[in-house]
Amino acid sequence: MLRRNVRLRKEYLYRKNLEGNEREIYDKKRKIREALQEGKPIPTELRNEEAKLRQEIDLEDQNTAVPRSHIDDEYANATEKEPKILLTTSRDPSAPLTRFVKELNIVFPNASKLNRGSQVISEIIETARSHDFTDVIFVSENRGKPDGLIISHLPFGPTAYFQLLNVVTRHEIQTKKEMGKMSEQYPHLIFEHFTTQMGKRVMNILKHIFPVPKLDAKRIVTFSNESDYISFRNHVYDKGEGGPKSIELKEIGPRFELRLYQVKLGTLEQDEAEVEWVLRPYMNTAKKRKFLGE
Repeated sequence: MLRRNVRLRKEYLYRKNLEGNEREIYDKKRKIREALQEGKPIPTELRNEEAKLRQEIDLEDQNTAVPRSHIDDEYANATEKEPKILLTTSRDPSAPLTRFVKELNIVFPNASKLNRGSQVISEIIETARSHDFTDVIFVSENRGKPDGLIISHLPFGPTAYFQLLNVVTRHEIQTKKEMGKMSEQYPHLIFEHFTTQMGKRVMNILKHIFPVPKLDAKRIVTFSNESDYISFRNHVYDKGEGGPKSIELKEIGPRFELRLYQVKLGTLEQDEAEVEWVLRPYMNTAKKRKFLGE
């Protein structure tokens, strides 16, 4: 198993290193296509390669015309099986953190909670790989308050690091009697204001920890981005007798905010993994700039 993981990782890194060369060839083909369509002469710097590139263009179809990226490889098998989540915490979790993780265990379908004990991160990741988990979610705390959430996709990454803010558990929203039992249906997902390239990247990471819902599912999970703070809300709805206008929306919790501060192109235990994006201190002063969406 260990040798297989090493081999798969090397193959993934090799494909990732080929991206620059493939992108350069793709740009050359695009320039030739545009010149032919507009009836313009072939650019001077491409005339020596024109015959070979035009031959490759003739053999391409809609699936091979655009080069694949390492991002495609990360979630290439996402549609073949449902996500399987491993949830764990920092060591010696407090009662509030334990309670919050129990609720997350129901929020994320197909999730399993692991008591951390004395295990190190590399052991947890290896356990998750050997049991075919697709993602590992770590929740940390500071002085008894949950303050961090990390999503690491397996087997190659990416890993997204979030600051966790304003956590409100289910029974802090309403009483147990009013709240009722939490729905375990696969939810419909709503994403708002994830319009930039990094916003779409984060949306891709978040949506792949949920399986595809049934059409008649009455549970809705919302990720709403506002000034790079992502609000999480969990609702169920009920259709009344008066048609679409009589639909009742009920929050079942928990609720919290996420703020992205780093994305790495590897799994959590890989300290050498390349950093794709990180929130720098000077970025906090750029108030007009939005990194996830306008």
